[in-house]
Amino acid sequence: MVSSLVTVSGVSYSEGTATDSVKERIAPVGKSCMSGESCAAAPAAPASAGPKSGKDLYGTVCTTCHATGVLNAPKFGNAGDWAPRIAKGLDTLYTHAIGGFNSMPPKGTCASCSDDEIKGAVKYMVDGSK
Repeated sequence: MVSSLVTVSGVSYSEGTATDSVKERIAPVGKSCMSGESCAAAPAAPASAGPKSGKDLYGTVCTTCHATGVLNAPKFGNAGDWAPRIAKGLDTLYTHAIGGFNSMPPKGTCASCSDDEIKGAVKYMVDGSK
């Protein structure tokens, strides 16, 4: 048997001396099961708290680009940036936000967001930029 010794910051660790807490931290997160094998059920995904408001979605996703104007994104609160876009109508803005337009990826990278959540965020930005 080969034994190894590692020294980090003056503390030595040797193979076979891992504590239970270390073993727990580095344990695999899950396991794979083949069809027909008996496996423990996967933990249920947490229930959604419901749809995000336009303001919440803006604060968690849209602000990344729309707060600073990254890649020419219209800045929140800047009427000059938004006026030409608003002139095209909300339906056009919704279509661009959901499907992507120019530098903006579809749904602004929020693939898990519903179309209605995206529309709410667009409406929030438009209302705050008039």
